[in-house]
Amino acid sequence: MTSSDRSGRGFIAPLFGVAAAILLTATIARAQNLDEGKPPQKLFADGCASCHRSPRGLAKGRFSFTLYWFLKDHYASSADSAKALAAYLESVDSPPAGKPRAAAKSSKPAGAPRSSLRPPAPVPQR
Repeated sequence: MTSSDRSGRGFIAPLFGVAAAILLTATIARAQNLDEGKPPQKLFADGCASCHRSPRGLAKGRFSFTLYWFLKDHYASSADSAKALAAYLESVDSPPAGKPRAAAKSSKPAGAPRSSLRPPAPVPQR
């Protein structure tokens, strides 16, 4: 063995390299979330309006958690923006408090006969 091996200098150089790598990676800037703090209407306008004309009907009665999970996995940049967007889509889908949704209006006038699968008169017996 040489005198330099006995002094421990061969061990210090790799240790210094590891310490430098740790310091350099610890100071790397954290990625920025550009959607942070945006209202859900703006999130929809920025990310969804290019394909969907309106937010109405997109929640389609889905459970809140499944809608959130879908948005988080596929469209939102963070869990917070997915949560806000899911809440917005659900609020647009649900009717306002105190106002029930209007029933589907028929294209026929109120006095017009209704069509049914049964014949209008009983079938004679043979």
